[in-house]
Amino acid sequence: MAKKSMIAREAKRQKLVEQYASRRAALKEVISDQERPMEERFRASLKLAKLPRNSSATRLHNRCQLTGRPHAYYRKLKVSRIALRELGSHGQIPGLVKSSW
Repeated sequence: MAKKSMIAREAKRQKLVEQYASRRAALKEVISDQERPMEERFRASLKLAKLPRNSSATRLHNRCQLTGRPHAYYRKLKVSRIALRELGSHGQIPGLVKSSW
C-alpha cells in the first residue's frame, strides 16, 4: 500500500489538471498561433508560466486504484500487477485465469 500522502498528492494534482485544463489549452493555442503578434504570444507564455506547476497533465502519474502503487500499472484495468494477480486468483476479473505450473 502506498503512503496516504502520495495518494493525496496525486489526487490534488488530478483536481488541478481538471480545473486549469481549459485555461491552459486557450493559452497554448494563442502561443502556437503564428498569425498573432509576437508580444501577444509572449504575454500568453508568461501567463502560462504563472499557472501552478501541478496543473500540467504531464505531472500526473498513474497509480493503482486499489493500492496506490505507482509501478507496474495496467492502464486498461487501472490496477497494478500485484492487485491484478490477487483479483485474478479470487476470480474477480472475467476471462482471467491465473496459471501455475
